[in-house]
Amino acid sequence: MPVNEIRAPQNVCADQLVAAIPGVIFQFHRAHNGHMHFPYLEGGAAVLKHVDREALAKNAGELVEQLTGKDHPKIMSAIERSARWMLPLTTRFRLPFPKANPHWIAVSAQPEPVNDGIRWNGIMMDISDQVIEEQRLRKLCDTDPLTELPNRRKLMVHLTQLASTSSRHGTPMTIMMIDIDHFKRLNDRWGHLHGDDVLKQLAVKAKSLLRCEDMVARLGGEEFMVVLPLTPLQQCHTLANRLCKTISMHDFGMGEGHVTLSIGIAEYRCGEPLTSLIERADQALYNAKDSGRNCVCLLR
Repeated sequence: MPVNEIRAPQNVCADQLVAAIPGVIFQFHRAHNGHMHFPYLEGGAAVLKHVDREALAKNAGELVEQLTGKDHPKIMSAIERSARWMLPLTTRFRLPFPKANPHWIAVSAQPEPVNDGIRWNGIMMDISDQVIEEQRLRKLCDTDPLTELPNRRKLMVHLTQLASTSSRHGTPMTIMMIDIDHFKRLNDRWGHLHGDDVLKQLAVKAKSLLRCEDMVARLGGEEFMVVLPLTPLQQCHTLANRLCKTISMHDFGMGEGHVTLSIGIAEYRCGEPLTSLIERADQALYNAKDSGRNCVCLLR
C-alpha cells in the first residue's frame, strides 16, 4: 500500500494522539492589523496546564508578552522575520512555571499567507533538559575545573568583545597579568595538593576584591589574567596594588607572606591587536619579577 494511503486503526482517535504527544500542536494567526490569536492549541505537554487557552484563542498579544517576559522582543522579531520572508519560524523562549524554574520551549512552525493575514502551523516542545545539558557542556568548555574561573578560551572571547566596545566608544580598558611568586618552590615544600588549594583560595579572594564587571580567569599553571572594562591605567594600578597587598597578608594555611603575587598591567590602545596588549602586560609582569616580586608594574 502506498505510504500516503496508510490509515490509522479505526479505534485510534486523532484527538487522543494529539493529547498524548509530549508537545503542543498549534495554529497561530496574525492579521494585517497586528491582531494575534491561537485558533488551535492542543497537546499533552505540561505547558498547557499553566496557560489560559481560551484567552489565547481570542487575543494572544498581551498574554504572549506576559508569558515570554524578557524573551518577548526575540519572539516578535522571529515572527516578523518569518512573516516578511515566508521562512520557517524557529525560536525558543523561557516559560514561567508556578513554584518551579522556567521551562525552555522550542517553537517550530511553517507560515502560510491567508486572506486576512498570515497563519502558522507548528509545534512547541519542552526542551528544558536539553538546555540544561547544553549549559553544562558550555560551562565545561569555558571553565577551569580546579578554580572554577573562566579559562583561557572564555577569557579571549570576553576580551575580544570588550576591545571592540572600547574601540567603538573610545572607553578605557585595562588588563592585569598575575603570577604567583615561586610557585614551584611552594609545591615542592608543601605538596601539590596544598598548591592546588592555594590556587582555589586565590581565585575566591581575587573575585571578592574585584568588581562584579571585572573578569578574572586562569590562563594555566599559576598564571591568571584580570580584564577590567571602563578602567584607566591608574585606577587599575590602585586595584592591583590592593590585590597584591591583600594576598601577601592572607594566611593560605602556611602563615602570612608565603604567597605573594607579581602583577603586570597595561591599558588597551584603541585599535591595537590583542596580542600587542597581552605582550605589554607580560613585559610589565617580567619587570615586576625583576624588581623583586610581590609588586605591581605597569607599561604604558
